[in-house]
Amino acid sequence: MNSQRLLFSIALLLLAAKPVTADVMYQCVDESGHKSFSNIRSTAKGARCTAMDLGAPVTTVPAAKGAAKTPTPASFPKVEDSAQKSRDTDRRRILENELAAEQKNLEQARKDLAAQEETILPEERFGPQQRCVALKDGKQSCSSVGGSGVNGGKIEERVQPYKDKVALHQRNIEAIQKELSKLR
Repeated sequence: MNSQRLLFSIALLLLAAKPVTADVMYQCVDESGHKSFSNIRSTAKGARCTAMDLGAPVTTVPAAKGAAKTPTPASFPKVEDSAQKSRDTDRRRILENELAAEQKNLEQARKDLAAQEETILPEERFGPQQRCVALKDGKQSCSSVGGSGVNGGKIEERVQPYKDKVALHQRNIEAIQKELSKLR
């Protein structure tokens, strides 16, 4: 009994010590032409399997957080401080000009949107509706009713591009302000 435990323990240690690798994969094609890939050869009727050698397993070690950065080589080109400051100043000026232009475009887009929202085109109104009543002699008596209703769906469809334009200018302004905040 003791020898069985010993053999079992040794077998477990040997199994645990051997790394599991899948260096062979099988590409199997069934009768209808469907391909499948597996580390086990298919036993399906009519399946043709060929072994694919994957080579040695590749192991990767995840990079440690906070690892030291490689120093910049001495031969790497460096920008002078004065040149960099000049570039930063130019960039800030360009971004500020773009911001002013976008704010002006947003103001105009809002005016255009307000004008479109106030306007109701004739094709956006409901036409007069006919109301008919059956008479005793089998004839109908019809009269026009309404005609002052507004089709909100048509108005929304027409106004939506103006709303989109306002939203676009707002997003552009936010993006430019974000870039400005990153400058030194």
